Amino acid sequence: MHTADFAVGIGGENGQGIASTGDILARIFARRGLNLNAYNAYQSIIRGGHTFLTIRASDGPVGSMGDKLDALIPLNQDSMDRHLKLMGAGSCVVYDADKLKPGQAATGVQLCPMPMKQICGANKLAANTAALGAVLQMLGIESEPLEAAIAKQFKKKGDAVVAENVGIARGGYDYAAQNFKPFSFKAPKAAKPKGIITGNAATAMGGVAAGVKFYAAYPMSPSTGVLMWMASHARQLGILVRQVEDEIGVMNMVIGAAHTGCRAMCATSGGGFALMTEAVGMAGMIETPVVCVDVQRAGPATGVPTKTEQGDLWQLLGAGQGDYPKIIVAPASQLDLFHTIPELFNLADKYQCPGLVLADLLISEGTCSVDPDDLDFEKKIERGEIIFPNGNGNGNGSENPFGGFNDNAYLRYRNTDSGISPRAVPGLPGHLFVAATDEHDEDGTLISDEFTNPTKRRMMVEKRARKMETVLSQIAPPKLYGPEDAPVTLVGWGSTQGVIREAIDKLADEGIAANKLQIKWIVPFHAEEVTRILKKSKRVIVVENNFTGQFARYLRSETGFTAHGHIRKYDGEPFMPHHIVNAVKEQLAGKTTLSVPVHEIQV
Repeated sequence: MHTADFAVGIGGENGQGIASTGDILARIFARRGLNLNAYNAYQSIIRGGHTFLTIRASDGPVGSMGDKLDALIPLNQDSMDRHLKLMGAGSCVVYDADKLKPGQAATGVQLCPMPMKQICGANKLAANTAALGAVLQMLGIESEPLEAAIAKQFKKKGDAVVAENVGIARGGYDYAAQNFKPFSFKAPKAAKPKGIITGNAATAMGGVAAGVKFYAAYPMSPSTGVLMWMASHARQLGILVRQVEDEIGVMNMVIGAAHTGCRAMCATSGGGFALMTEAVGMAGMIETPVVCVDVQRAGPATGVPTKTEQGDLWQLLGAGQGDYPKIIVAPASQLDLFHTIPELFNLADKYQCPGLVLADLLISEGTCSVDPDDLDFEKKIERGEIIFPNGNGNGNGSENPFGGFNDNAYLRYRNTDSGISPRAVPGLPGHLFVAATDEHDEDGTLISDEFTNPTKRRMMVEKRARKMETVLSQIAPPKLYGPEDAPVTLVGWGSTQGVIREAIDKLADEGIAANKLQIKWIVPFHAEEVTRILKKSKRVIVVENNFTGQFARYLRSETGFTAHGHIRKYDGEPFMPHHIVNAVKEQLAGKTTLSVPVHEIQV
């Protein structure tokens, strides 16, 4: 039950302090113990362009940026013109009366002009701070948290800057108290404060929890935040971080580090991953575990660098030529990213194969509040069949399973029943081997040097493939959310989880029962469980952020099941709940089997 669920939108151009204003708001809401979701729609230029940040907060679950804005802070005329028409009754628009003209607002929208010159003085860039003070006053939030958040935000700029901005915020707060009508609700307050986290930070922190000691990357939006977090904490955590000249070098460095027994990781976006794919196949051939995160953005090529999409599924499915085992997972939220990275490392180590993560800009650059108790860094680390000189330090590996130190006895790629061969770190006495990217025999001898032995080639392909036979038993199958007998089942993957849940709740309010099947583990795929669930539904609709219905095609290829309908969005912006609600009603009415929602807020 929501006591209050509200959203604040801040619009302007890059360079107007929108991100810092959002950080302050997010910190205040989180310290009140509220759940929040923040999404920043911005352009790939340093200054100019249109940027729009939405922060939604509630004392109940928050899975998306929602459908409405309660407060709008336009910092330029462009933002006023784009967003005013979307404001509904009970909302407010706080703006600089000296510079902006509001135009015609809908009935019930409170226009709140502020004399920014009078409040901000000579500081021309502080209108956002004054407007922020006004909005918080109207939400019934005390001025002290705002002043504390400003002090933290501007601490590095010195006491004078802090004092100036605190004074401006207080001026905006007091002006609103005297001139504007407060909201009909007050921002709730929970007993326990929360922290805030981005998906990129959660990914990096998940790597720390997994025991990562080497991280390499080439900066590529929207994955750069992982590199930034790792670099800023590297010395404290004892992690070697390298910014490499290109993504080809990144993946080869990560494989090299992992080959020595070090847990190694990298993150990129679709264009960077395209350069990594040959090396990913190399990791599959030499059976070296690595973890790579693809933070998807709108493509192809450079595409739209600062917009979100789910367009890389088939790229990861086909990464690296030939057949080889790999694990692909699509976490659904920032917190899920944190917990999934350690789990994936354990699987990659156990099955000695690449582990690939499908994130996207929406969750990786998005911000949410989090209970610090949910960030458990004491994860169980399982290294699988790895041989260190004196054990692997956690009791899960082998010291010398062959009982001697005779190089001739150690077969790095031994043809075992499980397909998993004990792997020794390089330099271990008695465990000499060749790690070749050519096809090889059990001891690493190149098969091509024997004029391509077909029997041995077949044996090695089947040996590697057998590793995947037991992976499904190690990962949780998807579960149905919502009433089991609902006539509509919405299928999603990755970051669509939160918005689909909210759409289901809204559909229920309109008397339409729907449930949800969210797919997290892509490879291997729980084909039997998924088929069993979907066959019970009268209408299955797949929801995804791409043009071609990539997951719908994959679902059909793995199960033979063809979805009855599709909801696809590929304009670079994420789904909002009403996009899905309207599409479901449209398809239930028999008007179409493919809905392509339009993003009304022009960003």
